[in-house]
Amino acid sequence: MSKRNLELLQVVRKIADYQFGKGAGDKLFPDDVNFIVSKKTGRIRQVMEGGKLIATVNPLSGLLNLTIEGARRLAAGNKIRSGWVKIRDEVASYVERGSNVFAKHVVDADDEIRPMEEVIVFNSHNEVIAVGKAILSGIEMHHFTRGVAVKVRRGRLEKTKKEKDTK
Repeated sequence: MSKRNLELLQVVRKIADYQFGKGAGDKLFPDDVNFIVSKKTGRIRQVMEGGKLIATVNPLSGLLNLTIEGARRLAAGNKIRSGWVKIRDEVASYVERGSNVFAKHVVDADDEIRPMEEVIVFNSHNEVIAVGKAILSGIEMHHFTRGVAVKVRRGRLEKTKKEKDTK
């Protein structure tokens, strides 16, 4: 591994540890990840392994936006510490196709979630079904019965633009 890639790996691991808890960086990013870096700024844009996109770095906040693959890695072993939301199975099929999570469908959520944080959405079987941005805090998700709780960025069954264009 080149010196530059080693430096980039250390950076994304530290961001993941800050954002998702200690040890998250090692869980998300093995030593053989590849980076797509902006030619203009030199900043990390995407982190990939074996052709699979794991995460992107938000250029405004500097934090990670997870993909479904990244969320699965983080949730492996059911030891996710923060940023999780469990929803009712009746609506899971809609959410995994990209629909937002409404507060009335939240069964449980991490109390430490703050609005605008990255969250992972689970069904009752602890399967990752979506990733997105929290609109409500974790405590509000427990108590509110109206409104959007999580704005879903990607559901696990949602087709990418590339897949839609091939039809």
